[in-house]
Amino acid sequence: MKKKINIIFLLDRKNDWIKKYLIKNFNKKNKKYNFKIEYNYKKIKRQNIVFILNYTKILPKSFLIKNNLSLVVHASDLPKGKGFAPMQWQILENKNKISICLIEADEKFDSGAIIEKNNFYLNGDELGPEIRNIQATETIKIILKFLRNYPKFNRTVQSGKSTFYKRRFPKDSKLDINKSLKKNFNLLRVADNDKYPAYFEYKRKRYVIKIFKTSK
Repeated sequence: MKKKINIIFLLDRKNDWIKKYLIKNFNKKNKKYNFKIEYNYKKIKRQNIVFILNYTKILPKSFLIKNNLSLVVHASDLPKGKGFAPMQWQILENKNKISICLIEADEKFDSGAIIEKNNFYLNGDELGPEIRNIQATETIKIILKFLRNYPKFNRTVQSGKSTFYKRRFPKDSKLDINKSLKKNFNLLRVADNDKYPAYFEYKRKRYVIKIFKTSK
């Protein structure tokens, strides 16, 4: 009987929203792969493939060389849009065409060779939960595409000028009350109603705004 290939999904406890999608799509009954979710990178070694998803810290080289292949999924047209929250920042730039790349993990942030690349499109009316769902769906899709062909794959070195997105904080959800609702709409879309809701300040008071879709 052929030995199964071991795969680890390395997640960040502070940013593991994709976990439920992984559980749904990757189960233990797969004939070719063994799947496992892990949070502590120090426990991971000698794995065939490690998928590093939404991880907010740079991993040391000592970790990367302990495993055969360490891969990152990043939702931008690399080398443009390296860094944090690329989907959210691109929506704020009024972009509806989004690229998603599967790259080799590197000591430098989001700088590894590109192995797979897809494009997908937003309608421009999606809110936070829908955006997360689309991002998760596209992440799963590009991982499955890679696994269908593994161990065959190609590497393409990133070329061109790099741009970077900064980490988003609750203060980045502040609305400008001097702008129209239409001008503020994309910021409302990317806000998280629970963790970092949109807000505005008026007469030394802070007011929170949460946004939901309703049926007509």
